[in-house]
Amino acid sequence: LHLSIRRQRQMCIRDRMKENTNYFEVNKATWNKKVAIHAQSEMYNLETFKTGETSLMPYELNALGKVEGKSLLHLQCHFGQDTLSWSREGAKCVGVDLSDEGIKLAQQLNEELQLDARFVCCNVLDTSKHISDTFDIVFTSYGTIGWLPALKPWAKMISERLKVDGTFYMVEFHPILWMFDYESDNGKPEMKYHYNQKDVIYDEYEGTYANQSSKMVSKEYGWNHGLSEVVNSLIGAGLQIEYLNEYDESPYDVFPNLIKTETGMYKMKDQKFPMIFEIKATKK
Repeated sequence: LHLSIRRQRQMCIRDRMKENTNYFEVNKATWNKKVAIHAQSEMYNLETFKTGETSLMPYELNALGKVEGKSLLHLQCHFGQDTLSWSREGAKCVGVDLSDEGIKLAQQLNEELQLDARFVCCNVLDTSKHISDTFDIVFTSYGTIGWLPALKPWAKMISERLKVDGTFYMVEFHPILWMFDYESDNGKPEMKYHYNQKDVIYDEYEGTYANQSSKMVSKEYGWNHGLSEVVNSLIGAGLQIEYLNEYDESPYDVFPNLIKTETGMYKMKDQKFPMIFEIKATKK
């Protein structure tokens, strides 16, 4: 999970842009602080994970099926739980993340669990500068693209790292969700941001999505990307879209006042728009 719920103390973008001209460095510092907090959180449930429980959700498991013997590149892997879960499924995995601390913990877990994944610390947009291999599968999930100012360079990198006939799969929070301020003055979600927000959005708040009672201060820069931008970026990079699906339920309880369903997923009490989308594509 990468995009936090945008809440509390919306700051003046222009003033903050003067203070912090390198968005990625600010985000990296925040994610470095989050790693230790997330590793101890109930949400990531690290001890249970170590005993063998997968961190992967039904969407991605159903989409990719059997991965044994396949090479898999996991983009924006945080501290590597999903990468290592794919490794347990038999894939030959490489995980990439911006956070030094995230990669450090991922490498420690890989060694402790006696798996054979590899981890690289870099900006996801610079992946091809650090990794020359091509992969059967490129995978990314849940709160990733909102950290990127533009998606064409991202899609180009994905195409570079995929083998011909290789599969790209992503599952992500629906862009409609990021149009809202969830901590408005009236206590109800308030539509505040454009569906295709071109300007950077700065957010500063206490806590993280995995531990909202934490006292750490998150400072984050993000961007909103609509579905057409996602799809057209991938098509423009030479990928053939197999499907685009949207779902009303989320596997994570990271938005206010969600209700747990019979399937173990979460949804809003009065659901009127999707919470998740997934895309599967092939390089031709």
